[in-house]
Amino acid sequence: MILPIVAYGSPILRKTAVNISPDYPDLQNLINNMWETLYASSGVGLAAPQIDHSIRLFVIDASPYSIEDPQVASFKEVFINAQIIEKKGETLPFNEGCLSLPDIREDVTRFSEIRIKYLDENFQPHDKILYGIAARVVQHEYDHLDGKLFIDYLNNLKKIMLKSKLSDISKGKINVSYKMKFPLSTKTKK
Repeated sequence: MILPIVAYGSPILRKTAVNISPDYPDLQNLINNMWETLYASSGVGLAAPQIDHSIRLFVIDASPYSIEDPQVASFKEVFINAQIIEKKGETLPFNEGCLSLPDIREDVTRFSEIRIKYLDENFQPHDKILYGIAARVVQHEYDHLDGKLFIDYLNNLKKIMLKSKLSDISKGKINVSYKMKFPLSTKTKK
């Protein structure tokens, strides 16, 4: 089932999400719905807070970036209770967007290498070092679990320039090609 993505301004996007256990209610169905929602919105990553669940879960399929980085052609994973252990390497800018902030794209500087520990959908532990686009996409989705958005990395001038656009997003005064729920509107669009 395709779920509505919560828009900028929703309080859940600013909360720190909580860890879950294998007995989390209907977890496999939630994960399946997240994949369906991700693909329906043409995204590369989706965190549970973006679909109104304040839990430490995100899914990533970075294959759309395989032209820029062939290593991500098969990078499709579920991350549960993830912890970034280390960030290192160069800090590089890259143009980012977010399904919760449609029509906003800005350059964000992130580390080129991370080490992350997480559980997969079968609650099997993983400890990986990721580079390049894989590291970037994981950092972006991981931020959602800590109540951070990519616009938090922008300088004050850019934030001021985006203020009216962000207000329009929270009020639902935008056109989107996927299902969304807006905090200052009673309507779900799509």
